[in-house]
Amino acid sequence: MYIYKPDYLVMTAGPTMVSGNVLQARAKAFGNPDLDPDFFTFYQSVCDKLKIFFGTEKAQMIIMNGEGMLALDAACASLTEKGDEVLVISNGVFGEGFKDLILQYGGNVTIYESDWKSGLSASKLEEFLKSKSNFKFATIVHCDTPSGVLNDIGPICNLLKSKGILTVVDTVAAVGGTELKVDEWNIDIALGGSQKVFSAPSGLSLLSISDDAWDAIENRTTPIPSFYCNLSYWKNCVEEMLFPYTMPASDIMGLNAALGNLLSERPNRVIERHEEMRDYTIERLKDMGIELYLNDSFSPTVTAFLVPEGYDAQEIINHMKNKYKILIANSYGPLKNKVLRIGHMGENARFDRVMFTLDNLEKTLCDLKRG
Repeated sequence: MYIYKPDYLVMTAGPTMVSGNVLQARAKAFGNPDLDPDFFTFYQSVCDKLKIFFGTEKAQMIIMNGEGMLALDAACASLTEKGDEVLVISNGVFGEGFKDLILQYGGNVTIYESDWKSGLSASKLEEFLKSKSNFKFATIVHCDTPSGVLNDIGPICNLLKSKGILTVVDTVAAVGGTELKVDEWNIDIALGGSQKVFSAPSGLSLLSISDDAWDAIENRTTPIPSFYCNLSYWKNCVEEMLFPYTMPASDIMGLNAALGNLLSERPNRVIERHEEMRDYTIERLKDMGIELYLNDSFSPTVTAFLVPEGYDAQEIINHMKNKYKILIANSYGPLKNKVLRIGHMGENARFDRVMFTLDNLEKTLCDLKRG
């Protein structure tokens, strides 16, 4: 069997390295996922595994055919009606990015902007909500990868829920690598992807949807202006044995194998491993004299650091890939070319891979040193 693997180490904030057993599982054929009753049973079993990582027994899990951005788009399309008041809580590139999705579907956006170099504060948000709290839902990012910040979303989501505000959480780059308690934290829609901590190939969106979110979706006064992003088609898909479209069976079999790897390791140990790799990465960067971007709230899945003075971001990336066969990442938005990132999530969060990456970052800086 021919299985292609990149000839370099992928140490980005997703997609991540994929294990051989995941690639092999993805190479198998299921048959007809539209019509085979066994596929619906299999699909539900994968959703049940995802519930463990999302920290939910109450919410419904669904798997959609499309990269994680589809999950964000589907949540906004399905909840937003023209004129709805929506709160976008932002302390980073992707936090702010929710604004464009909501505006596209006719919502009125209020942005709560916070310092990009620190985690969000529930107490400061509570003060803000004293002046305005008539929001249908609020969006928040768990880990904003361009900066590497990890937000403490539990207190924030519980605060919003106490105000009658639905919560939409982008946890694409966090779920599996840090604690997530959808039920306890009253998260209405949590959004994930296959290609981050789960270390499956990109192409699947993973969503947990609460009863309150389903009520809001099903009691709209106007139709959802999309087919592919319409979550209402998914509520009874297993019971009715009818998906909105043909499911990517091979991708889901790959995800199932990836989840099996993490479950065998134990979810709590997976989180500990990510925290250990974060701490090691931060310590090594400081030892090299490299300045971290954040002041606090460092994610266990990705670390962002400032491009050292006198160096070019893309030149560092190119040199590491071409000479040392390691790919690290630039950043996005206003941080592009100012910040570089090392992804230590999923299969990347292994000591040998992280150490190898940092050793060769140090060599690269020596290789490119001016004068």
